[in-house]
Amino acid sequence: MTTSPYYFLLLIPILPLCLLFLLFLIVRPRPSPIPIKGRHVFITGGSSGIGLALARQVAAEGARVSILARSRKRLEEAREAIRLATGVEVAIFSADVRDAKEVARAIEEAGPIDVLVCNQGVFVPQELEKQELEEVKFMVDVNLMGTFHLIKAALPAMKRRTRETGLPASITLMSSQAGQVGVYGYTAYSASKFALRGLSEALQHEVIADNIYVSLIFPPDTETPGFAEEQERRPELTKIIAGSSGGMKADDVAKVSLNGIKYGRFIIPCNFEGTMIAIATSGLSPQSSFMTAFIEVVGASFMRLVALFFQWNWFTSIEKWQAKSSGKLK
Repeated sequence: MTTSPYYFLLLIPILPLCLLFLLFLIVRPRPSPIPIKGRHVFITGGSSGIGLALARQVAAEGARVSILARSRKRLEEAREAIRLATGVEVAIFSADVRDAKEVARAIEEAGPIDVLVCNQGVFVPQELEKQELEEVKFMVDVNLMGTFHLIKAALPAMKRRTRETGLPASITLMSSQAGQVGVYGYTAYSASKFALRGLSEALQHEVIADNIYVSLIFPPDTETPGFAEEQERRPELTKIIAGSSGGMKADDVAKVSLNGIKYGRFIIPCNFEGTMIAIATSGLSPQSSFMTAFIEVVGASFMRLVALFFQWNWFTSIEKWQAKSSGKLK
C-alpha cells in the first residue's frame, strides 16, 4: 500500500495551528491587562514631548498623575496645559534623575506608584572620537543611571501596593530605535539605550512574582522640543543614514505606548519600521502574546535578510561618503 504524496499537503494547515498552540502554552510572562483609571501613574521627563503627551492621555483616562522633570517652570506650564486639556490637576516634582537622593525624596513625597514610566532622556549625537567624555557620561547618567535611581526608589512601595490591591503594576522604560540597532554617530547614545534592554529583561524576571510587568518602548525620531537642536548637531553621515527612518509626533508615540503598557507588553514598537526591527531583534526577550510570538518565529529568517539589506545600504552610504570626503581633502 502506498501513501499518496498529496496526503502531506493536508499537514500544511495543521502545522501552523500546532505551532500556535505550542506558543500559547509556553509564552511568558502570561498576559495581564494593566488598569490605568484611578491608579497612580508617575512619569519622568513629563514636562514636554512624549512624557507630557503621555501624562495628558493617562489623565484623560482617569489616572492620578505625577510628573517629574528638572525645570520647575516647565513643570508648572505642563501642569496648566494638562489641566486645560483634561480638567485634571497633576502633581509636579522637580528633581534631577542623576541624583539618587533627589529622586528618592520626590518618589517618597509622591506616594506609592502603580505605573512608573522612566521617560527621561538626553541625546547628543557625534562620532565617539570627537565627542567629549563628559557628554558620554551625561547621556549614561541620565538615560541609564537615572532609570536605576527611579526603579530602586519606587520598587519597594510598588511591591507592597500590588500585594494590597491585588492589581498588576507596570515599570516602563523609554528606549529608542537606536537602542535596537547602532547607527553612525550614535555610539554613546545607543550604548545608553541598549543597556535598558538588558536591565528590562533581567528586571522582569525579578519582579514578575510581585505581579509587576516591565515594558520597553522603542520610539523612532519624535517631534519634541529638543529634536530640532539634535538635528543640527547630527554628523552629516548620520543625517544620511537616519534620514531613511520615518519620524512620529509625540502624541502618536504616547498613544501607542499607552496601549502597550495597558496590555502589559514587554516590547512596544511604535511604527511599522519599529515592528520589523522588533521582530528581527526579538532574540531571548520575554513575550506575553502568543500571536506576536508566532509572527516572530515565522518572520525571523526573513527579517534577518531584510536587516542585512539595511546594513548593506548603510555601509554603502558610509563608503560613498568617505570617498567623497577624501576627494574634498585632496
